[in-house]
Amino acid sequence: MQHMTTAQIRQSFLDFFASNQHQVVPSSSLIPGNDATLLFTNAGMVQFKDVFLGAEKRPYTRAASSQRCVRAGGKHNDLENVGYTARHHTFFEMLGNFSFGDYFKRDAISLAWNFLTTVLQLPAEKLLVTVYHEDDEAFDIWNKEIGLPADKIIRISTSDNFWSMGDTGPCGPCSEIFFDHGDHIWGGPPGSPEEDGDRFIEIWNLVFMQFNRHADGSMEPLPKQSVDTGMGLERISAIMQGVHSNYEIDLFQGLINATAKVTNATDLEDKSLRVVADHIRSCAFLVADGVMPSNEGRGYVLRRIVRRAVRHGNKLGATEPFFYKLVAALVEQMGEAYPELVKQQAIIEKVLRIEEEQFGKTLDRGLAILEENLSSLEGSVIPGELVFKLYDTYGFPADLTADVARERFLSIDERGFQEHMEAQRRKAQQAGKFGADYNELLKSDKSTDFKGYEAEHFTGTVVEMFHEGQHVNVLEDGQEGIVVLDRTPFYAESGGQVGDTGVLKVSGGEFVVADTTKLGNAFAHKGKVIGRIGVNDKVDAQIDAERRDRVKKNHTATHILHEAPRQELGEHVAQKGSLVMPDRLRFDFSHFEGVTKDQLRKIEDAVNAEIRRNFELKTELMDIDDAKAKGAMALFGEKYDDEVRVVTIGEYSIELCGGTHVTRAGDIGLFKIVSESGIAAGVRRIEAVTGADAIAYVAEQEKQLSEIASLLKGDVASAFDKVSALFEKAKGLEKQVAQLNDKLASAAGASLIESAKEVNGIKLLVANVAGTESKALRGMVDDLKSKLGSGVIALGVADGEKVSLIAGVTKDLTGKVKAGDLVNHMASFVGGKGGGRPDMAQAGGTQPEHLDAALSSVEAWFQEQTK
Repeated sequence: MQHMTTAQIRQSFLDFFASNQHQVVPSSSLIPGNDATLLFTNAGMVQFKDVFLGAEKRPYTRAASSQRCVRAGGKHNDLENVGYTARHHTFFEMLGNFSFGDYFKRDAISLAWNFLTTVLQLPAEKLLVTVYHEDDEAFDIWNKEIGLPADKIIRISTSDNFWSMGDTGPCGPCSEIFFDHGDHIWGGPPGSPEEDGDRFIEIWNLVFMQFNRHADGSMEPLPKQSVDTGMGLERISAIMQGVHSNYEIDLFQGLINATAKVTNATDLEDKSLRVVADHIRSCAFLVADGVMPSNEGRGYVLRRIVRRAVRHGNKLGATEPFFYKLVAALVEQMGEAYPELVKQQAIIEKVLRIEEEQFGKTLDRGLAILEENLSSLEGSVIPGELVFKLYDTYGFPADLTADVARERFLSIDERGFQEHMEAQRRKAQQAGKFGADYNELLKSDKSTDFKGYEAEHFTGTVVEMFHEGQHVNVLEDGQEGIVVLDRTPFYAESGGQVGDTGVLKVSGGEFVVADTTKLGNAFAHKGKVIGRIGVNDKVDAQIDAERRDRVKKNHTATHILHEAPRQELGEHVAQKGSLVMPDRLRFDFSHFEGVTKDQLRKIEDAVNAEIRRNFELKTELMDIDDAKAKGAMALFGEKYDDEVRVVTIGEYSIELCGGTHVTRAGDIGLFKIVSESGIAAGVRRIEAVTGADAIAYVAEQEKQLSEIASLLKGDVASAFDKVSALFEKAKGLEKQVAQLNDKLASAAGASLIESAKEVNGIKLLVANVAGTESKALRGMVDDLKSKLGSGVIALGVADGEKVSLIAGVTKDLTGKVKAGDLVNHMASFVGGKGGGRPDMAQAGGTQPEHLDAALSSVEAWFQEQTK
């Protein structure tokens, strides 16, 4: 058994399987491209899932990969244990070899055994295996062909050794390979009562996809039996390097030392070092794969991991942002194997730094609230309501609160927290309901042939109709419904492009189409009938050609816009959604900060430059793999058929798209950005107009500028200078007004001193200071406290429908009277509440008619408080 670095083990694995006719396939993204139900890629087989299911064909039947994986959300969530155990990680690499209907159990077992004992030179006596208890075939291969003694082959009857993709579909037995660390470590072999010990460690799982399970539970052999294996790189590295914990391997030691350096930590055994070292890997790769911190979905998982890392860094002694500094150390360790990490290093650092700085602003406040509540906690469980409040108000994830709890030997009320979360979700859902939508319930087994690429009107036949969610054969005059045709020029909403409008003409009248959407493979024309229309009627379908023309301009402009922000802002920019309408287009994209005016201008200029180049748009139908090989941009989350439509604009844009487009880029005319804004954390939105709408927008801007110039009694050229001068003058006048108000308040305060009373030996000043601005009240109270020397002040003022209240207590009296108690007493009369420091507190109210009663009540309240 030789000592090997993590990088050497990874490479030797890939080289071994390449020499055994396996195609070495690069790691796929952490965002699964073929499974919308999966939060992150969490195993090596994810990118091959459609190949195993027969839905996708590859030019090879055996493959090998080192797949980056994240398990930190959803079903696979190891976040709680990370850093506290030897082998839990949020990010890990899965070495795997795969057979797609090629070899099966015999070769899978033989290849695994040869790699472990010949390449890695692990002692055979240190290895033992498990097989599914009914899998005699696997048992015999291990025993009779590999030569493993029967007592080293353990039959397991649990689901651990039987894999399935779901309740139905591909499934089969597993065979797991274990390494024996030796009897000096506690633990027993798999299946024994001591199996949770650390002596026997699973290093490789061989999954034999043997059967197809039906809904009734019956299983038949798969026509193409396949193999899926997975071996954790970190685990096998620990064994090869003679260490027991994954965190002791070379890769992690490099990251742990770098973490200690940037946080000034001195104890290299501190568990927090492990947490941070683990988390920089998942965070950096998630950002590299296009995930941005946010408050939902994948972005929220990333945010949770960053925040957990930052808190552990603070515990280690970090006093300023540190996490982003570890990206360089990660690139040093893993950049050679993953060049995308090197390419995006600057972007990853920037995203993590911004996220850490934002969290730093809330961390101190949230921890203070938690500490305050823990000091009065009864029992050892933090209530779910507090956990939810910290999450909802201060952005504290529940697992971060649980982390703090763990250090105090406390736990959190997870169930109570989830109940509060569920209540919030229900509230949000109720707020979003606007009545039943019959169309959501509709299903159609018809198929519509789209003719809209070539034609603006086309003849077709009515094959199906709906009215209020029910199938009908006839729609009568004035009725609203849905008409499905066998052929149509109407585009059905998809890929961000809105559906067409127009009219379906029949002998008995016409059907005015307000929208077109998809019902499976059928196109649903939604609208209202004038006259009568029935199933089997012949139809002359005519789209609103002028509207379609405007949509086409916006759609083609959107394709050009996809590329421009990537060139100006960086390759991390990825489309997060688009909407193409007749009057404007909308493009959402990942970016971690606002786009400057200068950057927007450059993006706009780049799009217009491409429009002026006036390339003819080319559309081709081709195989999906050929399209991707050609460089066509596929949008994440979109499902594509085997044959796809590829739209190319010169050398600038090549995309998979089923929408409608102009003939040449120059047909767009003019492209004008009208707004840029943030719509979620890490997601920006550009809205723009094209063609006649862009010209109208520019004309309206010019008209407004001309009117401003006219008001300023000047021309457009001098408008900016004149407005700037007006602003400066206004600021000077505001300053003068503020100074005069201060003088008036001071004068009013001097006369108020005379109305102070002595109550229980303490000066009390209560007054309605009508006419005083509410923002001048604090200065007035400070002035009055100074003049009184020792005393209590209560002031109020009404302004329209609002009431402003303030209470001041000199420092020597705060032990007897609290300003917050006094102001809240007054506020109770005027429908408000307030707060502040013991010596100064303010409140607002909405019942000015009760202000005098509030002020009149102060003396009696004060007597009671000070007696």
